[in-house]
Amino acid sequence: MTTVQKRRARARGGELDDCLRACAVHSGKVVGSVDRRRVELAEQLRKLLVVWGTTATSAAAPAPAGGATALLKRAVKGAAAPSGGIPNELLDALLAVANKALECGYDDELNLALVISDTVLAQRKNSRAGWRLRARLLETLGEEAEAVEAYDKYLALTDDDGFGVRARIAGLRVAAEKERELLALLRRQNPRAEEFTRRAATDVWAEGLAAQAVGDWTEAEPRLVGALLTLAAEDAPVADRQELLSQYLDLRMTRETNLPALTEALALYAEQRRNRMRGPVADPTIGGVQWISLGEFRNRIAGKSICLIANSGRVGASSMGAEIDAYDIVVRFNSYKIDPKHTGSRTDIHATIHKHGFNWDQRVDTRLVFGGISGDWKYSLRNRLVPGAQTFLGDESLRWPVRNIGKLGTDVWSGIPTTGFNMLYLLDFLDVSPTLDLIGFDFYESGAYRVPEAMKLAITSVHEYTSEKAWVMQRAQSVTDMRISLR
Repeated sequence: MTTVQKRRARARGGELDDCLRACAVHSGKVVGSVDRRRVELAEQLRKLLVVWGTTATSAAAPAPAGGATALLKRAVKGAAAPSGGIPNELLDALLAVANKALECGYDDELNLALVISDTVLAQRKNSRAGWRLRARLLETLGEEAEAVEAYDKYLALTDDDGFGVRARIAGLRVAAEKERELLALLRRQNPRAEEFTRRAATDVWAEGLAAQAVGDWTEAEPRLVGALLTLAAEDAPVADRQELLSQYLDLRMTRETNLPALTEALALYAEQRRNRMRGPVADPTIGGVQWISLGEFRNRIAGKSICLIANSGRVGASSMGAEIDAYDIVVRFNSYKIDPKHTGSRTDIHATIHKHGFNWDQRVDTRLVFGGISGDWKYSLRNRLVPGAQTFLGDESLRWPVRNIGKLGTDVWSGIPTTGFNMLYLLDFLDVSPTLDLIGFDFYESGAYRVPEAMKLAITSVHEYTSEKAWVMQRAQSVTDMRISLR
């Protein structure tokens, strides 16, 4: 029985009312937690219960008194789900809960994410977000083959791979192949290992460790390798296989006298680990991209008129395309959508958060990728940059302008600065542009205008939109319905 099958035996999913009751019960478990991830999960659960109550009462009966507590009690008692399938608002709320549960990574939360995943796909078998959730969950649970199948189903439902799923699939497939090559090599290097593949892997592994502890490597190694081969044959979770492979190679490095044989094994182990982490890298030079620093970026924009185009519904209906293209430099953000009549057709600078890959394949002169944690930022650049899609790429001096250039810590600016605010702050700080205009910035009052795959992304609460708007208005020289001029 696989990890997923065992979890499903404990946590039944598929029926919407059962799923919602499970969420309501879990809400009571995480309330008051000091774990940041569970605090964020609790907030999404609270929002889900509110959405559920609103949806159910609007379709059936008056809302119960007592707010969230009453919703929780009604959920546990088994209030009926709205008729006619799962409404879009409820679907989005469920997916938000599942994603936060997946980020927690604890057993209880993974079980909850599995219940939601089963329910979403039972209700909406062609849900892109549902299949991506299923794939990420399966990967977390170590069921890589099933994860790849789920990722493939996600890709079959979308034309825009903004989350880098194709690269993820390629990495998992290459990693699996390299792991098979490594195990085949260990089998050849340890012929006696076959003797120990007909028994429980845990028992054989324990015998191997006992033999190693008394210094008998000749008896220890075939047992350890036999246990590894058994785990692979049983398709044990990836995390279990990787942990024991690492332990075995650590022990072998203290005993091995045949260095070429050890080197060959270590090389395959490293290759499969790298591909699981980041996928294959076809072009390490990323198309010969030119890295630019803060000073070099300043020189490239000095004296030029600049407009920053919001991803807002207001821009999508503006008919300002010609005016936008008349600026010297056009800056767009994240998952921007092009409609020449309204948005203009040119993009000179693409500013984006590192966490997703929307529009990274679109040809631009300069790409600035923002991120708060250096290691995560570097990882995303390695995995998401498309060779030849940019001439210039911002280096680490341009990674996180509000924090690293402006030195605005959380004591001054508590929220996570948006991509737009990071870009605007950078341009205002450099102060070398005679014209600096914001087009269509209404801070999502008119809704989002993005590429289709990104339209489901939540307008997250971690940003301080009100504070950002106040910062902009304090510096505005003129304001119209469509244009805010800072210079």
